[in-house]
Amino acid sequence: MTLAHQFAAYTAWRTLLASDIAEFQTWLTENELSDGQIDLRLGQLLERLAEDRLNVAFVAEFSRGKSELINAIFFADYGDRMLPSSIGRTTMCPTELLFDGNKPPQLELLPIQTRASNTGVGEYKRFPDQWERLPIDVDSPESLQDALRHVSETTRVTPDEASRLGFATDEEDNDLYRPDAEGMVEIPRWRHALINFPHPLLKQGLVILDTPGLNAIGAEPELTLSLLPNAHAVLFILAADTGVTQSDLAIWKEHICTGGTTRRGRLVVLNKIDGQWDELKTEAEINAEIARQVEQSAQILDLPASQVFPVSAQKGLVAKINQDIELLARSRLPMLEAALSDELIPAKRDIVCESTGQEFGDVAKRVRTLLESRQSGLSEQLTELTELRGKNRGVVEYMMGKVRTEKDEFEQGLQRYYAVRSVFSTLTNNLFAHLGLDRLRQVTGETREAMLEASFSKNLSSAMKSFFAQTRRALADSSHEIGEILAMMEMVYKKFTVEHGLKLGSPTTFSLLRYEKEMDRLENWCDSHLGSTVSLLTHDKKNITQKFFEEVAVQVRRAFERANKDAEIWLRAIMAPMETQVREHQIQLKRRLESIKRIHQATDTLEDRIAELETVGTGLQQQIRMLDNMEARVQELLETEQIDELQVA
Repeated sequence: MTLAHQFAAYTAWRTLLASDIAEFQTWLTENELSDGQIDLRLGQLLERLAEDRLNVAFVAEFSRGKSELINAIFFADYGDRMLPSSIGRTTMCPTELLFDGNKPPQLELLPIQTRASNTGVGEYKRFPDQWERLPIDVDSPESLQDALRHVSETTRVTPDEASRLGFATDEEDNDLYRPDAEGMVEIPRWRHALINFPHPLLKQGLVILDTPGLNAIGAEPELTLSLLPNAHAVLFILAADTGVTQSDLAIWKEHICTGGTTRRGRLVVLNKIDGQWDELKTEAEINAEIARQVEQSAQILDLPASQVFPVSAQKGLVAKINQDIELLARSRLPMLEAALSDELIPAKRDIVCESTGQEFGDVAKRVRTLLESRQSGLSEQLTELTELRGKNRGVVEYMMGKVRTEKDEFEQGLQRYYAVRSVFSTLTNNLFAHLGLDRLRQVTGETREAMLEASFSKNLSSAMKSFFAQTRRALADSSHEIGEILAMMEMVYKKFTVEHGLKLGSPTTFSLLRYEKEMDRLENWCDSHLGSTVSLLTHDKKNITQKFFEEVAVQVRRAFERANKDAEIWLRAIMAPMETQVREHQIQLKRRLESIKRIHQATDTLEDRIAELETVGTGLQQQIRMLDNMEARVQELLETEQIDELQVA
């Protein structure tokens, strides 16, 4: 099964999962088991599943065959080259292929001049008027190819303008942006390109990132800070005839294998092995030469040879279009696709399973607790009413007084609950005083002043280190407040469980560890790209300061925004069970008291009330069985290992 079919199967699995969760949400509403918090959580979960993306990045120096490899792996069924592939530099700027149903098929181009601002590409995506747009005729491959030729466009500027836009024109080993005879420098015309195209794979959520070579990657740090680290798979492409060049090695070490370790979903492709196909050599000799190149490449990149895949993208594409099974096998493309499937699909599925399982499990647990609480209260009422059969009026009055006493005691206990809410509110305010964006803005402002006033390189480096030290302190202080909230809620859960018989279990835990690790990653990048001795000595202070705030500080802010959102969701989740149980217990006590009052006033209603409660009990049992069934269906999908076996009705 090809990667395209595997991805289609994954999409079918995700669709089934979303369908079951949507059915669960509807059932909760129809049975009055939902509330604003549950509805919000399920709505957000369904939104995440609907917007789920599978990001694959292709990284290489120029002329390594990236575009042809993309065509061969993903778009051979299209029957032609979706991306233009020719000798020379066909991709001058980072290019994303995706599908957004809210936009028409088009090519969006961000002018290179936007680099002069202190704004990253991610921010510009929020402002469509800053992009130039070219329509695409979906029925014409030529229309798409004509539009994509714009990605290769260049413009000529002065050396000063090139430097201002982030292109190094004064480095001795850089011939790419050296002034010509007229003193002008040729640079890419566009900073970033977005291709919105309704190809079946793109419509299912595939996003392909085609990157330019080393110089362009280095000039756009957002690639290495955000787009590449967040890709579910990165294919690093080498040429079989050259192996690992110095520029290839620089890309590998600086932007893919950072820190000397490789992550899941990072594969090396040795492309253009058809150049080794020589009719004067035996197949064994050809295979031996390719194997030697694989071993040498793996050794230089410090990888096991099993992670290097020799292929011919061009022959693989031709073979798929012509349905030539023998040529396809010789291109070795199926082996790369199988490895990519084994890495990409399971890794993405694991992420979805983890987030969906936790969110759906929490909601299902909360609904189950609510139903069990209602069932327990109903059972208690039935026991009380059954014991009143044949009893005199005095016994009924005694029972009524007993329930009234329980209700009064619970009302007194509510004072503690309201006190908890007050303390919870105080601790929540403390948490967001540390984690909130106001604190981060203050730290960012202080750092900017320190960097602008710095007179020596050492001061610049110290300001950047201080920035990360303060962000870590903010996360540490936030973690302390989270611990305080959790400890308090654990104590309150236990008290209300023991004293009033509420079914609360244990409060949901929360950790900021992922954001602490994100600070580590960003600081490591900052140290190696901005804070190194070479950078500090060879780059203008203003340029370093601009890059720090344009790229690094923006990523830190995004991390804090996500942390704030996660913290808000957790705070609602940890208080919601308490609120639900208190409200439900109040309702149950009120119903018990009303039942006994009615029987006290007219003893002939006793049997009618018992029959009424038994009917309600039967309904509760049916709801619990339905919950069991729905939970089992979702769990079965989450535990399904072979997603290619799923059939969509």
